[in-house]
Amino acid sequence: MSGMRMNRLVAAAAVAALVAPLATPALRAQTIAITGGKVYPVSGPVIENGTVLIENGRITAVGSNVTVPAGARRIDATGKWVTPGLINSGTVLGLQEIGAVASTRDAAAKGKDGIAAGFRAADGLNPESMLIPPTRKDGITTVVILPQGGLIAGQAGVIDLVSGTASDMLLRPSVAMLGEVGDAAQAQLGARGELIARLRELFEDTRTYQHTRTAFERNQSRPFVATRLDLEAMIPVIEGRLPLLVAADKASDIDAALTLAKQYNLKIMIGGGAEAWMVADKLAAAKVPVLTGAMNNVPTSFTTLGQRQENAALLRKAGVTVALIGNAEGGDEEAFNARNIRYEAGNAVAYGMPWDEALRAVTLAPAQMFGVADKVGSLQAGREANVVVWSGDPFEFATVPEHVLVRGREYNEPTRQDL
Repeated sequence: MSGMRMNRLVAAAAVAALVAPLATPALRAQTIAITGGKVYPVSGPVIENGTVLIENGRITAVGSNVTVPAGARRIDATGKWVTPGLINSGTVLGLQEIGAVASTRDAAAKGKDGIAAGFRAADGLNPESMLIPPTRKDGITTVVILPQGGLIAGQAGVIDLVSGTASDMLLRPSVAMLGEVGDAAQAQLGARGELIARLRELFEDTRTYQHTRTAFERNQSRPFVATRLDLEAMIPVIEGRLPLLVAADKASDIDAALTLAKQYNLKIMIGGGAEAWMVADKLAAAKVPVLTGAMNNVPTSFTTLGQRQENAALLRKAGVTVALIGNAEGGDEEAFNARNIRYEAGNAVAYGMPWDEALRAVTLAPAQMFGVADKVGSLQAGREANVVVWSGDPFEFATVPEHVLVRGREYNEPTRQDL
């Protein structure tokens, strides 16, 4: 064996020795104790001088009298605030890298006549997106990734911002079906009335297909408005098992969505909801949650003339469940500024939303809405160890996340923005 080849092998072995510990079971099973902080479990009252104990990537204890095992790594959070990792419920993170470059956009399916119900956004997730590390570094540990466009855009998924493959990141591949009520042009139609009629047709066709599958397979049924794959994907929606997340800003469009939901016994959510405060009583009575922001008070279109920054606060006051998402013009908060969700929360507080409610709106509330509250959104035993130690109030500009853990692993590597 030549000396040069031997040197290469020695060098390779040295690199492997450095890298291997990062993936060893011992590190994944590391016990971590975050001690002395002001702990906000969200699922319970604030704990002064609290401890969060983490083992095998999960939280095993939270409280003021937690016994820390010998040999555990300690993170001193004295004088710091400790919260669950934040959840941004309205992103295209990992689905869009550069808006102007088509080959980096995977959020919008072509579908058939504006219907792409069978499309799962998570199936096209790019786990190597350069936009993920800066989002995670700012304390966002879980996001909902949304399909875009059309009458029925497809199915949203929930991911944790961990390193690894797309399957490593995925919490649930299908948590809601995205539908359009307020923008006929987006749905490839000409008017609002036509949009509502097409949705009714889709719901009716799904019911018919559900009960005539055999005839369909024999080509003995009438034509349907959607493909077999899309009709299959719509069955959980009409059965009320999968929520329909309806994009609607105008109060009259939200009212139309509520009427459709009642007519077909659908479980719906409102996304955008600029004028939702105008129909807050109806939303509360129907137990329909709203995903909205608090950053803008300037209308960006005819459908958002009633937009106001008190929207989230007024909805909560009326008893509506709220998850805070970005509503900045141009969609930048959906992609490269997904980390700004904590400033939406800060603005919501500035415009009347109680602080505890704002924290819940970016943690436990969206986790419950999308069916992942048994995994994320709160600090309690059995949940994934998605935990952030902040220098102070997370909704203040001067505050920085000092420790960000996702599934028990701390991330502190430099991001592209740092560089």
